[in-house]
This record gives sequence, C-alpha cells and structure tokens, in this order.
Amino acid sequence: MTARQQGIATPAIALVHLALAAMFALFAWLQRNDLDPAIYDRPSVVDAALWFAFYLLIAALFVWSLFLRVPKWLLAAAALACLVELATTAPGLWENLFGARDFTLTQASMSADDPRVELTREFGGALIALAGVAVLWRRERRRAARATG
Repeated sequence: MTARQQGIATPAIALVHLALAAMFALFAWLQRNDLDPAIYDRPSVVDAALWFAFYLLIAALFVWSLFLRVPKWLLAAAALACLVELATTAPGLWENLFGARDFTLTQASMSADDPRVELTREFGGALIALAGVAVLWRRERRRAARATG
C-alpha cells in the first residue's frame, strides 16, 4: 500500500493543512486578549476558554487529518460547534449591519457599551472555522471514495 492509499497527505496538501492549523492555533492564542480588563468591560473567562477550545479543535483536526481519517461524528461535532457560534454571534452582526449606528469593525475599545463589534468579529471567526470544517469534510469524502474505488 502506498502512502496516498493509507491516507497520508501529499506535500502540497500537508503544507496547506499545516498553514491552516497554524492559523487556527493563532486564533486560539489570540483569545487570551479577551481576558484583559483594560480592553474588555467585565471579561468572561468562560467565553474566552470556549473560544480558545473551539479554535484549537479546528487546528487539531487539520493536523489529525494529515495522518489519520477524521471520524464523521467528530467533523459533525465541529460543524455543530461552528453553527452554535454563528447563531450566538449573529445578533451582534445583524445589529452592526442594520442597527441605528454605522457598521464598523474597529473602535477604541471592546467595552460592553458596543459589543456588536466583537460579536461581528466572532461571527467572522466562526464562519472561517466552518469553512475549515467544510474543507476537512470534503477531503475525508475524497479519501473514502479513493479507498472504496
């Protein structure tokens, strides 16, 4: 059996997956700023930890997929986590897009007086993560098709 038949990635796929894993690991690492009271009004340790775990899961899946098949249930769980994050942050995006104040992704502070900016950014992060899960799902489908045919 060759390396490709066993599911080990080609060098190009490995490079892309490692770059995406590094990107999501960076996203996870950046969540530490969500705990800074100088930036956020009443920062939530639980929220920051959940976002850290969320991004770290996506990063780990990209590394895992280089060596082993990712179970469908795990990809489904990751997609569900993305959809939950999208649903919880969508109201902030909606308010940012259609609310009384002008749309913005920048401001001097992430204080609680205008959380729509942070929610809009989190929505974007969850959307990027969902795209990552879709890439992994597609790769797993191709691997399964190669294995059976």
